[in-house]
Amino acid sequence: MRDLKIPEQRHPEKAKRPDSERLRKPSWIRVKAPTGDGYKKTRNLMRDNALVTVCEEAGCPNVGECWSQGHATMMIMGEICTRGCSFCNIATGKPDSLDTFEPGRVAHAVDKLGLKHVVITSVDRDDLADGGAEHFAQTIRAVRHRAPDTTIEILTPDFLKCDARALETVVAARPDVFNHNLETVPGLYPSVRPGARYFHSLRLLQRVKELDPQMFTKSGIMVGLGEDRQGVHQVMDDMRAADIDFLTIGQYLQPTPKHHPVERFVTPEEFASYEKAAYGKGFLMVSATPLTRSSYHAGDDFARLRAARMAQG
Repeated sequence: MRDLKIPEQRHPEKAKRPDSERLRKPSWIRVKAPTGDGYKKTRNLMRDNALVTVCEEAGCPNVGECWSQGHATMMIMGEICTRGCSFCNIATGKPDSLDTFEPGRVAHAVDKLGLKHVVITSVDRDDLADGGAEHFAQTIRAVRHRAPDTTIEILTPDFLKCDARALETVVAARPDVFNHNLETVPGLYPSVRPGARYFHSLRLLQRVKELDPQMFTKSGIMVGLGEDRQGVHQVMDDMRAADIDFLTIGQYLQPTPKHHPVERFVTPEEFASYEKAAYGKGFLMVSATPLTRSSYHAGDDFARLRAARMAQG
């Protein structure tokens, strides 16, 4: 993988904007409040099975639409993350011990919802020797047993403090899609994703392909954090060098005044331009809209991703 010259960025303290100067959301980023019987059914199923979803924990703007359709992204290994990323609204601290019954409850919920495609993600668990890799594998196997026709997409942490066996454990469980988000351009890592390493995340995804060339790989970034267009194209090139199949690009939304500010709202036209450029660089699948999130329309996107590979022969 080629070396990159990471552009100098502003100091994180200078990036903060007073509350009175916070940007107002444009019309294209506004969504309706979640309501309806389908939404309530999904919410109740999550509560009854004591399951955590990233839809709620991360304040996803699409939760109303997805839950109304019976779609939810399961978040395993608890609600407490060991990292402190400035864009993320998930609590940081000392997590509880792993719940050995959680994989079975996830599988039960997938079966009850009748999901054709499920996305399973987690908090970062740097407190665990394997970063939670075996728990991921157990959850994948439980879903395969309970819902054998359901395709499985995982959105993993970076396993930064683990040896190579952690990633190998997850890949050996054979999820259909292996997703790990780069989140932003390399120069913004010190202020946006300080506990992570850009090139490590790239190498993680490249290694998945080396372990299983047929496994789909996926990664995403947010825009509006202070990156420029050249930086976004650099990330696209790096992803393609790592043989990543599927790229997502969405608008960053500031969860609270304490989080990294929104530097700008990227227009739908700019997102369309990014999507066109990404397809030109060779991605099999691209989703680039203001409301795009890693798991948004994941089932439909997976079907198109598989069809695109078949079309390539």
